[in-house]
Amino acid sequence: MPVQKERRRARAALYKTNNTVTMEPGEALGIAAQIAVTLAGFAGVVVVFRRESVHEWSPIDKLRLRLLLTNSILPLCLCMVGLLLLTIKPMPPGIWRWCSGIAFVFFVLFVSTSRKIFRRLDLREIEHERFTPAVFYVFAAIGTPVLLLQLYNMVFFGAFWPFFTCIVFQLIAAVFQFARMILLLPE
Repeated sequence: MPVQKERRRARAALYKTNNTVTMEPGEALGIAAQIAVTLAGFAGVVVVFRRESVHEWSPIDKLRLRLLLTNSILPLCLCMVGLLLLTIKPMPPGIWRWCSGIAFVFFVLFVSTSRKIFRRLDLREIEHERFTPAVFYVFAAIGTPVLLLQLYNMVFFGAFWPFFTCIVFQLIAAVFQFARMILLLPE
């Protein structure tokens, strides 16, 4: 009987009073960090199974690999920063403002370097690719509100979910890049 009561209490602890499942920020960050590490590992798998070495890849394939790695490593680092700040007792009141500020700075650096690399590509090579410019601009169009949400969260809101939105966006971009690298034939 005591085991059943413990199970009921454990199940009841997962639910708020309005009967919805909740997840603590530490749990969400831990899961996102595991996904980010997995995606970075998949990048290694892609590199190993290609016939030629990375140095022989076309510039567009190198860009895809760079985007995959950056969209995996950056969320991992953001998760680690969030988890580190969660260990401070008592928890600082502006923790998610700080995290969004850090995410904003790194996101801007990532976007500016990616944009420079994309513009340096040979136009003939990009035209040969059917969806590369469109994909780049679609993710830029979605990423811009995510970036602005970080700024808004840093200045006004101070909640966890906008910070986590940045992490999820980058993980989705990494999954997309991984799928493209697997499904598209090498140049």
